[in-house]
Amino acid sequence: MDTSASPLSQEDFEEIARAAARTNESVRLEFLDGKIREKAVPDGYHGRIIEWLTKVCLQARPELWLYGDQGLHVEAYRRGNARPDGCLARSGAFEGAGEWASTEDVEMVVEVTSRDRDTNQRDRVDKSAAYAAAAIPVYLLVDRGNQSVKVHSEPEGGRYAKVNEVAFGKSVSLPEPVGFELDTAPLLGWVG
Repeated sequence: MDTSASPLSQEDFEEIARAAARTNESVRLEFLDGKIREKAVPDGYHGRIIEWLTKVCLQARPELWLYGDQGLHVEAYRRGNARPDGCLARSGAFEGAGEWASTEDVEMVVEVTSRDRDTNQRDRVDKSAAYAAAAIPVYLLVDRGNQSVKVHSEPEGGRYAKVNEVAFGKSVSLPEPVGFELDTAPLLGWVG
């Protein structure tokens, strides 16, 4: 659905997303770049990668939690709504926030690419711009298609000033405020 001809309000999108979820529990909608997009339903490898990242984050930073599927308001980017695969924030950060929360306490967002036709535009382009515009310090993209991990950091002017890409199997530094090394070797077994 292209909403560029008639701008969709935040409230209208949220009502559409609620109605879609009531009709079909597997439908998850996002509102990026002025367009409603359906987020792909994750496969088993996708879920395994998020499980692994949750454990790694908890071991490295026990005061934080990797929240799965917490919706975020990314208003700075055309009043959008994103549903990252993971949001790293302090434990309890989203209590009482509802389906769509502020990005204020988010230290890192995580996306794992899916096997759908929109993944290039959505995960590699639109979400990078949305998360940078919302000033989320780190965006971690686990790119199964390219078998690489991209760490985006230093958001400024609607984009990330630094992007560090490594092939699966190598270690990569997650910069502050996350602040730990990520060994990506386990990802070699979950390319799927």
